[in-house]
Amino acid sequence: MYVIIVYDINVDRVNKVKSFLRQYLYWIQNSVFEGEVTDSEFELIYKGLMEIIDEDFDSIIIYKLRAEELLNREVLGIEKSPINEIL
Repeated sequence: MYVIIVYDINVDRVNKVKSFLRQYLYWIQNSVFEGEVTDSEFELIYKGLMEIIDEDFDSIIIYKLRAEELLNREVLGIEKSPINEIL
């Protein structure tokens, strides 16, 4: 599945979330990650995020698509971290 994760995290935890997500997904821009993951990787991501965040103060939105081909992605302005440049 292809996932896009957008987050608004307290500054005390933001680096933990960013470092954690970099293990599985591509950093797109501030507070946005995306990429293809397996079901088991998604479960690891979900559980890992739940261990890091404080549900009373932090917010994470996860968009799940069956495949990247279903995503129509358009960037206006500069693209901070183009996926096609990643080996």
